[in-house]
Amino acid sequence: MQVVKEFVYRYHLEKTPLAFGVSGGADSLAAVLMFHETFPLLPIVALTVDHGLRPSSADEALFVANIMKKYGIEHHTLRWEGEKPSVGIEEKAREVRYNLLIQWCLQHHIHHLVLAHHLYDQAETFLLRLQRGSGIYGLASMSDVTLRNGITLLRPFLSTHPDFFKDFLRNHQLEWVEDESNQCMDFLRVRMRKFLPILEKETGISPEKICYAVKNLQHTKSFVEDTAFDIIKTKVHQWSNSGYSVDFAEFLSWHSELKYFILSSLIQRLGNLNYPPEAESLLSVIQQLQEKTCEKATLGGCLIIHAQLKLWIIKEYRQNDASFKTYLWDEFIQKNPTFRGIYLPHTLKEALLKEK
Repeated sequence: MQVVKEFVYRYHLEKTPLAFGVSGGADSLAAVLMFHETFPLLPIVALTVDHGLRPSSADEALFVANIMKKYGIEHHTLRWEGEKPSVGIEEKAREVRYNLLIQWCLQHHIHHLVLAHHLYDQAETFLLRLQRGSGIYGLASMSDVTLRNGITLLRPFLSTHPDFFKDFLRNHQLEWVEDESNQCMDFLRVRMRKFLPILEKETGISPEKICYAVKNLQHTKSFVEDTAFDIIKTKVHQWSNSGYSVDFAEFLSWHSELKYFILSSLIQRLGNLNYPPEAESLLSVIQQLQEKTCEKATLGGCLIIHAQLKLWIIKEYRQNDASFKTYLWDEFIQKNPTFRGIYLPHTLKEALLKEK
């Protein structure tokens, strides 16, 4: 499989243990078998999440397990235990699925997780984020390599048509599971998928053209990221794992895209967020800071404070700590003399004390 060969060689994965998220659908089932067929000596493990949302989910996990056994591929079923939500099921199920897959990888020292997102998934993601009014970071959609919670997510098939997976399975005389939720029009993503053929027929805007536009946006995003990370490295001061600060005049001098990306990145790091903070909320905070109508804001588990000619981004602890006393800070200073004589917001002092 040329797409598999190119991806493996591009990222030097020839000897890298890989985990695969395999649901039993055509995409993920074909993906793991393509890798196994193309690189038979590559260490591979297939992981199936039994979410328990449908009566058939356990049977589907067993279906995958049997196929993996046939091909000699290690397989594990990960179960979503506990109560299931009555609203926001699709989003919560996706979050739990990622968490289960990533936690298994971390526990078993496998650092790369392959996902079978394809051309239509990328086009749907673009349209979903367009519907939300996202900027270039959201519209750049999914990248072929992403780091999440210490695990590298690999998406080799973002330019691959979904029919490619089905043709592969038919050629190997294999069936696959059709997820009935993919037909449920209650989900916006399903409606987007149904809309794609209509969009192409009426306007000529095909999934391929959408993904071509996404790649262009990713180039722009990459340039902004490189510039932003250089600024973070040279201009932003990190206070251990509790906060960041930057001269407020420096902040005001940045281009609007850099303000957005830098603050978003710092908040995501401090708040341990899987995703950046909501764009609309962050843009509102930035505007208020620029107009000096806001001295303090809360976003993504962080406090954003304008004080003493600096902008501070501080990890927020929602429970008030009545035990904080001046003498505790004095003890901290004795152990960390580099902090002596430096102005720090009270909330940053609290965060540093909690961190020690």
